[in-house]
Amino acid sequence: MVQDKHDKPILVVKLGSSTLTAGTDKISRGKIEDIARQIIELKEQYRVVIVSSGAIATAKQFINLKNWEGNIVASKQAMSAIGQPKLMQIYSEVFSDFRLSIAQCLLTYRDFEVDTLKKNTLNTILELLKHDYIPIINENDTVAVEEIILGDNDRLSAKVACLIDAKTLLLASDIDGVYTKNPHLHSDAKLIPHISDINAVKQFIEEKKGGLGTGGMTSKIIAAEECLAHDVETIITNGTASNFIVNALGGEVKCTRFITKSAV
Repeated sequence: MVQDKHDKPILVVKLGSSTLTAGTDKISRGKIEDIARQIIELKEQYRVVIVSSGAIATAKQFINLKNWEGNIVASKQAMSAIGQPKLMQIYSEVFSDFRLSIAQCLLTYRDFEVDTLKKNTLNTILELLKHDYIPIINENDTVAVEEIILGDNDRLSAKVACLIDAKTLLLASDIDGVYTKNPHLHSDAKLIPHISDINAVKQFIEEKKGGLGTGGMTSKIIAAEECLAHDVETIITNGTASNFIVNALGGEVKCTRFITKSAV
């Protein structure tokens, strides 16, 4: 029996700047091609929603940073306004090569706090999925600064996943998952493959400074905590590897999987 596309579970994939730049200082078309190929494969099982950072990283490819001094947050908001349409252009050009249709959704946290806005956001995303469009969601950084300051869209992706009753939220990171120590700083750090008690692992979180993204493991733990409260599975995996989404979902690569109550 062929599963109706409207009944397929929803997968939310959060892509941070470190994933989209593939370890460089520029948005990687090759990485976006890798993501598009995976979506083609995943469409048999899932409806896919993308929460994408990268607007500021994209803008940095087109502007002279020496001219952008002063208010840091205001400058980042302006750079986001420059970079967001260029980022969507890259997505559109690459995804269209794979016959994938996309739609842009710019949200703020208020869209999840006001009932009318919440309902409208839900209806828009589900309608796009119904017509086989892949929603690409980012925070509207020109009017909101939460993502710029706090979490590189980790929290936003959790709110999206919970709102649309997703089955799984996959958070792409620059490491394989949650470790007993920060593996960038400690060679003896060990990966924790499965987590059911988030409070028990919070003591292990140790952030590193630097990089294009603003999110760290702390924001990912907060996102996973919110998802678990809504029975949404969360997976953290290394987004720099090829085929990382498909492999993480299939248990074929190192990752950390947060176990929901219904799965216990």
